[in-house]
Amino acid sequence: MLPPDPLVPTPAAAKSAGDSLLRHARPVTNGAFTYISPVPSDNPKLLCTSPAAFLSLGLSISERETPRFRDLVSGNYFWEDCYPWSTCYGGWQFGSWAGQLGDGRAISLGEITNTGTNERFELQLKGAGKTPYSRFAGDGNAVLRSSIREFLVSEALHALNIPTTRALSLVKIDRYALRETVEQCAIVCRMAQSWLRIGHFDLPRLRGDRDLLRRIADYAIKDVFDGVDKLPEPFEAGGNRYERFYREVIQRSARTTSKWQAYGFINGVLNTDNISIFGLSLDFGPFAFMDTFDPDYTPNHDDHMLRYSYRNQPSVMWWNLNRFGIDICELFASENKVDDPEFISKGINDNDENTMNKKAERVIMAGITEFKKIFMEDYKELMRKRLGFVDSKDTDFDFTSETLNLMEVLKLDFHHFFRRLSSVPLFTYSSPLEFEEGAKIVLPARDSSNSKAIKKMSHFLQKYQERLRQEETTDDIERKKRMNEVNPKFVLRPWLVQEIVRRVEKDGEEGLLDRIMKMLLSPFDDHWGDEEEERFCGDVPQTEQQLQCSCSS
Repeated sequence: MLPPDPLVPTPAAAKSAGDSLLRHARPVTNGAFTYISPVPSDNPKLLCTSPAAFLSLGLSISERETPRFRDLVSGNYFWEDCYPWSTCYGGWQFGSWAGQLGDGRAISLGEITNTGTNERFELQLKGAGKTPYSRFAGDGNAVLRSSIREFLVSEALHALNIPTTRALSLVKIDRYALRETVEQCAIVCRMAQSWLRIGHFDLPRLRGDRDLLRRIADYAIKDVFDGVDKLPEPFEAGGNRYERFYREVIQRSARTTSKWQAYGFINGVLNTDNISIFGLSLDFGPFAFMDTFDPDYTPNHDDHMLRYSYRNQPSVMWWNLNRFGIDICELFASENKVDDPEFISKGINDNDENTMNKKAERVIMAGITEFKKIFMEDYKELMRKRLGFVDSKDTDFDFTSETLNLMEVLKLDFHHFFRRLSSVPLFTYSSPLEFEEGAKIVLPARDSSNSKAIKKMSHFLQKYQERLRQEETTDDIERKKRMNEVNPKFVLRPWLVQEIVRRVEKDGEEGLLDRIMKMLLSPFDDHWGDEEEERFCGDVPQTEQQLQCSCSS
């Protein structure tokens, strides 16, 4: 078990502690978490739940109708045998050290294991009141606007098979918080296999707390990843469990980042306090799915240097993993000495320093090589599928790059392009005129008479047909089926999120959330029976392309 906040060492201490310890920001040292209960909510209203999240937990959707469930997800009840807690971590934000951060508005309730799949999830309430880690006037609240955004995108990413934290429920409560204006608050009950972040390792390392750093790493190996035997082999012979742990985090992060890039998802704030060691998409502020393909797009209007733009996500992820490597390098560089009592108590001695520095450097360099390799392999495989190719060819990455260049030049929608491309009956074409007609299927309506755009797209379709003829099958119907299984028709775009927030928050259309949830949980379908589905899946309004927003929540 990880060490608790020394000032609140037990649940009993938390029950008797005053607000000065539990509800005001303060430094927490020598402890990984603080026992703290949610602030009860007045007049909570359950707005929406995710059927997919219930399924992942192994629960019946009928549970949502019970008073106990509604009390649990609104902060008015918690399990008696498991006292809630919030964790302490730090973070590198926009490349600069930000010091102690922590769960400023998140309180974990406990773990649930799906007995059918044996998958374990930690339930957490976001917006459930102040903790010792609260910032921004220490209010501990999450406003309805940002809560709707996180609730929806968590499940949208899951439906696209992108590793992510999940969202079980959204509750509106009678509290208000000052952001840009005074806004109504809400609570999201979210869940994850682990909420550990790189920031949990950053803070004890920067504080020089070797014991806490080691204990968190051992906890992650044993309880998050179910033991060292479940981790990959070390990079080098003689490598210890911490090297295997580092490699696991690298592999998971590379695969998740490849999926973000393949599906045009931009997190917007890839600080180390937002990087999951479990490889999950985590903490959604100014996120976005891309509209028009633009590698420099960032949904964060405070990111003036484009640090967290679509183009930069892979390199920033590695930057964060490099920070993580530095955090735990003493542990993996010590190899078989890591459990010696003298090393545990004193750390590196002068005689071993040079050898261990070289070892650490080799491991971190091996890590970046592996990150690049896995990222590229997974990205190429995903893009192969999005383009409808059955087999991989050596030239496919170059073809993908040419495709993206075309999309950038013609300012094409990143998602409509693939879906419309699947509808082109390419194998019936033989003449330039036919390819030009096919180009009009792929191009947006605004370019239906643009001769330059039509010519460029026609030339692309001819090359695309040549590549497809290298496949065993040349069946357009089969290709369309393959492509539509991986290319979503429904995408939770920025303009749509903004409209949903407005209609729920300002117009009281709370039923819209259930309708949208149905669509985003089945994004590859053609129809959902919704009266507005074609508009939701149609062209982005010109005035609402590539929207940006702030980090405030």
